[in-house]
Amino acid sequence: MEKQYAPTASEKKQMNAPVQNPIVKSKETLADVRPEDRKHLLPVKESKDSKPEQAHEHINEHKAESQDKEKKSDTQNVKHKAQDKVELKDNVEKKEAKAPKIAKKDEAIAHGSSIRASKKASMYICDFIKNKPIDLAVSQLQEVIKMKRAIPFKGEIPHRHGKGMMSGRYPINVSKIFINILKGLKGNVIVNGMDLDKTRIAFASASWASRPQRAGGVRAKRTNVILKAREATNIKEAKK
Repeated sequence: MEKQYAPTASEKKQMNAPVQNPIVKSKETLADVRPEDRKHLLPVKESKDSKPEQAHEHINEHKAESQDKEKKSDTQNVKHKAQDKVELKDNVEKKEAKAPKIAKKDEAIAHGSSIRASKKASMYICDFIKNKPIDLAVSQLQEVIKMKRAIPFKGEIPHRHGKGMMSGRYPINVSKIFINILKGLKGNVIVNGMDLDKTRIAFASASWASRPQRAGGVRAKRTNVILKAREATNIKEAKK
């Protein structure tokens, strides 16, 4: 024979008290629960004004408060983003207003200091590109690099084909250096606000630079180059 479970006096008091368990409904009591599950259940302390429906109301209020907080945080984030955009626009406008306007200049200059080139070849290239547009000078020097056009030289040099040319050479390395200097001159012309179509190379000069001495007392080739570009009207005035 199995022994029957006899509840104690304290358990009898708890039998009519509502229990707090997600499995058991709030209206159920310990009398409706099996004896094996009673040890896992705890009675709910009821206050005078407490009701079973107040717990659900409290949960709903908590959910509503959390939703309100999320909405407020979202609206605040949107406001902050809008303020950041406005501040960025203001900063860009201020920078544009503060940026100094560069006045138009009559002349653009480009220097090539201590270039590794022969002074003789540099002088002949300066004579070759003088009074020409910058883009035309660059394109003709590129033809020199491809050995399709010769630079006029003087002295006992082989004859070359071309109008007004008796003798000439193809200074490839020096032409590459001059192309870089001419590109810098073109950039300076644009920055100075000059008209690129009207500009001409008004001045081109090559002179000796400090030449480092090598073994055997031989000095290396170093040349300083100065190129100046002016608009066509200024060139005519300078010639007169």
